[in-house]
Amino acid sequence: MRALLDQSMSFHQKALNMQAYRQELLASNIANADTPHYKARDIDFRSALGSALENRMGPMALSTTSSRHLAVPGEPPSPFESFTGYRQEFQSSVDGNTVNMDAERAAFAENSVHYEASVRFISSMIQGMRRAITGQ
Repeated sequence: MRALLDQSMSFHQKALNMQAYRQELLASNIANADTPHYKARDIDFRSALGSALENRMGPMALSTTSSRHLAVPGEPPSPFESFTGYRQEFQSSVDGNTVNMDAERAAFAENSVHYEASVRFISSMIQGMRRAITGQ
């Protein structure tokens, strides 16, 4: 029974995890809007979700490209890191920063809406399963 529940929720769980990771990236971009030479980052959501659905993304799929790479203590590296890239620069800035606040705010708001929709969808699936189990 649990395997069936896990299987039915797998897509939404992976999408929700990616949306949370993207929200962290966007928040980091906004927080570093005034940091000289900071390069805005984002995730290729379509490729990352496709890879996650094909189960190519897991703890064993992670690799480092340099022996000097360090992990954050107590925090495993994100499996989405390989799908993270730098945003294209919209307008040059004198200090080399590529954060466009209008684009970042719009992406942040859009991602928030998608995240909320995913949470509501998962919640309604669980409520439906609960009603089916209790026979209501």
